[in-house]
Amino acid sequence: MKFFIDTANLEHIKEAQDLGILDGVTTNPSLMAKEGISGKDQVLKHYKAICDIVDGDVSAEVIATDYAGMIREGEELADLDDKIVVKIPIIKDGVKALKYFSDRGIKTNCTLVFSAGQALLAAKAGATYVSPFIGRLDDISYDGIQLIEQIRLIYDNYEFETEILAASVRHPMHIINCAEVGADVMTGPLSAILALLKHPLTDSGLATFLADYEKAKNK
Repeated sequence: MKFFIDTANLEHIKEAQDLGILDGVTTNPSLMAKEGISGKDQVLKHYKAICDIVDGDVSAEVIATDYAGMIREGEELADLDDKIVVKIPIIKDGVKALKYFSDRGIKTNCTLVFSAGQALLAAKAGATYVSPFIGRLDDISYDGIQLIEQIRLIYDNYEFETEILAASVRHPMHIINCAEVGADVMTGPLSAILALLKHPLTDSGLATFLADYEKAKNK
């Protein structure tokens, strides 16, 4: 399973990259705003800065919701760097835009997916990635992991090449659950990724080893 980090924070991206496990980055307008990035020029410059840090795909979201606007913005984003993946919402004009970019060899990430039907349409239109938002589904008492399972079954049935990118991942068990049901990619905050390292027996075991080493050294 690929690990993406969902942020626009350059320090968090660098830290994840330095771990040696980072496969890509996802961002959105909300994450940009959180970092104080506003205005078209600033946003484009920030996307380029992210591309300069990472080796893998960087999802950059269009703001427009009409077909012509999404094509215009998507082409501008794709021209920034070969790593850019154009992020398109799952709306009617969005599906048309996915097909447009797919036919031209431009990678896409279909976002705001909350149902298997939406994921099926995205795959039919040739999306590179589809992003089911599992955390947001959990928030309204729907099972986000069950949606990943459903999409996995459908994609495997028809050999769709679209990768399932589990989004809105919030904690380490989300990551483990996504791995168990066959998500191709997960994207979440650095905190969720680092939490995979934590276990009380690891901490106590390491403390014991170090204490025993000190005893032996001082004999």
